Amino acid sequence: MAKLVNRVDFSAKIKEKKLGIFSAANICAIFGVSPVAATFLLHRYNKRGIVVRIKQGLYALHDIVPSLPDPYIAGRLYAPSYVSREFALSYHRIIPETVYEITSVTTKATRRFEKLGKVYSYRHIKRAAFTGYKTERMDRFSFLVADPEKAFVDTLYYRILSGQKPINRFDKSKIIKERAFRYAELFKNQKLAGILKRTLK
Repeated sequence: MAKLVNRVDFSAKIKEKKLGIFSAANICAIFGVSPVAATFLLHRYNKRGIVVRIKQGLYALHDIVPSLPDPYIAGRLYAPSYVSREFALSYHRIIPETVYEITSVTTKATRRFEKLGKVYSYRHIKRAAFTGYKTERMDRFSFLVADPEKAFVDTLYYRILSGQKPINRFDKSKIIKERAFRYAELFKNQKLAGILKRTLK
């Protein structure tokens, strides 16, 4: 195995396959090694600083990590999920602030991770409202991000749950009201519908 998967071949193949974040299963498929051998290889290269462990079972090449987009990492850290709330509003330039916490929603349990010097947070959302997102790309990496209207509604919904005030500084011209109201209906929450109507009037 050592001859087949030396350091140079390992990095070259991963880059050739355009894998930003990969697993032991990917290593098995690429190099034709057993799961045990793949796990050992990743453990060894992690200790040598060739790969970085993103979380249990997920890795990235050390020299590639700085180029990985935050939304891409967010989607791989905890799935299914899509980037939404304040981070997505900043991404779409709906709010003027730069948001450093990468905020997402998921049908799984609410979670928060501190990885690679950044915070990735995920709020649980019911399946009926897990929609309103699209695939976007940065460089060669793709990720899921909420539409402007869905990001706005998601943000408002979770602010209501947390007892926070609605966002008052945002570019209203980038929000299609009818679409936002349709997304709000998915939550079956009268308070959300009322505040959204007042916010977008």
